[in-house]
Parts: sequence; C-alpha cells; structure tokens
Amino acid sequence: MNQNDIIIIHGTNYKEMAIQVLEKADVASDIGDRNKSVALKPNLVVAAHPSGGATTHSELLAGVIEYLQDHGFQNISIMEGSWVGDNTQSAFSASGYREISRKYHVPLIDLQRDSYTEYEAKGMKINLCDKAAAVDYMINMPVLKGHCQTTVTCALKNNKGIIPNVEKRKFHTMGLHKPIAHLNVIAPNDFILVDNICGDLDFEEGGNPVTMNRVLGFKDPVLCDSYVCDCMGYAVDDVPYIRMAEKLGVGSTDTAHANFIYLNEDRGTSKFKMTRRVQNLAKYADAKDACSACYGSLIYALDRLNDSGSLRKGLPPICIGQGYKGQTGAIGVGQCTCGFSKFLKGCPPKAIDMVEFLEENWK
Repeated sequence: MNQNDIIIIHGTNYKEMAIQVLEKADVASDIGDRNKSVALKPNLVVAAHPSGGATTHSELLAGVIEYLQDHGFQNISIMEGSWVGDNTQSAFSASGYREISRKYHVPLIDLQRDSYTEYEAKGMKINLCDKAAAVDYMINMPVLKGHCQTTVTCALKNNKGIIPNVEKRKFHTMGLHKPIAHLNVIAPNDFILVDNICGDLDFEEGGNPVTMNRVLGFKDPVLCDSYVCDCMGYAVDDVPYIRMAEKLGVGSTDTAHANFIYLNEDRGTSKFKMTRRVQNLAKYADAKDACSACYGSLIYALDRLNDSGSLRKGLPPICIGQGYKGQTGAIGVGQCTCGFSKFLKGCPPKAIDMVEFLEENWK
C-alpha cells in the first residue's frame, strides 16, 4: 500500500470489512517478521458502547486480530488510555473488548497504568507510554467524528491515548493543536484503520451518531485527517494541527491527488440511527433509498450550514438517493439526482462540496 492510497469499504459486517481492508493493504507483508509485536490502538476515550458514536467497534478489532492470527502473528495486544477523568478498565468492559480479549487470547493493556519516557519531538519534549513505544507495529484504529475543541478527531488526535495523563493535561494547557502535531512525529502510525461506522457529529464522547457504515484504510495519518475534513464538511485549515503535522513531515494533506481504492459499492441497505439532533437536520432532506455514505455526508453538510446560520426554514428540500434516478426536480445531491435542475455530482459527493453547493444555490 502506498502513502497516498485511501481504501474504502461499505457494509454492516464490520469484522469482515476490517479483514478485507487489511488484505487489500497487505498489512502482513508490511509487518514482515511474524515474531514482531503488533498493537491495536482503538479509541476508548470514554466508557461507552460504540453505537453512541464515540468508541471503536469491537467487531473491527475482531477482524484485525483474525487477520493477524491467520497470517501467523501471535504477539498481539490491544492498548489504550482513556481521557483524564475516565477509566480505561471501565471502557474495556463497556465497549465489549473483554470478550474479544478472552476469545482471541489477546491482552488488554491499560496505558493509564503504564510507565513513560520523555522524547524529543522536533522542538517539543513529549512523554510517551513505554509499552506503546516498544511495539514493533502499531495499528491506529480511530473513530471518524467531531470534537468540541479541535473540530474533528481521527488518526492524529487518537494518539493522545498513548501518552500518560500528566501529558494529556499539559496538552490541554497548550491548546491541543501544536502538541498533537508534534506528538505524531514520534507516535507510531504504521497502519490506520478508521471506524467510519457511526461517528458523532461534534463531540468526542458521542451522543449524536451519524450512520456511514464505512471502514477506511490509510498509511498516512495526515492524509487520513485531511480526508476526514472533506467528509465532515470542513476545510483542512479549520483544524490547525493537520497543517502543522504536515509541516513537521508527518504526512501530506493532498487529498486531491489521493488514490482511492473502493472495495465495493454502498448499496443503501443500512438503517440510519436517528438521534433528535440528526432528525432535526434530516428535515431539510428528502431521501429515497439513499446510501449511507451519501446520506451521512449530507447530514454533516447540513450541520456545517446550521453552524454558520445558513440553514433556514422555507428552503426547498434537498433530494438524495437512488429513488431519484431518472427523475427531475429542483435541487439534489449525488449522481442519482443528475436529472434535476440543480444537482451536485459525486457518488457520494464530499460533505465540504455539499456545503459549497448548497450555500451557492440557496442564495
């Protein structure tokens, strides 16, 4: 797999989806020696079930572990340190990870209880948990979601879980963006498997999940987070740590020249989890057999328009979905609405493109 590749798979069999992404990326060859230690670093910021949009789905971990064990790797662990004020052990239970640990005989490592060592990270001293630093190959498994302080969170910010609580507190006093960028100079980002199943709209701790039912694969954490901005309707410059990390040599923000590898099509068979907030945004859409990725992107776009005050009552409903193929109408998003007077091409269009399209046409 190359640094500019983005692997995308849709569906609801999350374990199998994870296996297929790793097979396509040929992670086993990337790791090499079967005696190497491999760690899975999910997002367990709080003790919550993944359906709330905050934590990594246990089925993804099961898929990664099965893939690794089938390829002869035995020195596997799951490691995480929840945010300050929450308990990693409780998070292991709430997320279903203890069952995964028992089934596959893979240990759970609580990094809140780990020792740590200070490292030089291109002009900044940062403490890194010793067990995370000792791993030969790290599979970063973040959730694609919003964040109330940094706007979005995915691969780069997920590495806060491998620093001790004392360092996490320091990061917050520094404003998060600069230390997150410097952390990724020393943090292992060997492969990134993104849980884009039902991440929250705005908050790291979940509560307003948006169903996308996708799993993504990356080698470059900067490219990953840049793509996340596209998906959620933000510009890269809305999230300062992404550009900072690029300048430090961590990766590239160039999603325009990324190589997209689609393992299947989104067939629109998913049921959307509708919280009250998502329901309110969905009132502006008229969906007929809409695919998860397309509909989810529209919800993110509507949320951005709501934030900017551009979402107003009395606007024509935005048509979306396969049910509009061959039909005509006023305004639609996605290739299925290509017969409409005004439509945004793409399958699916990016949320950031939807924002620009709707702002322009609603004027």
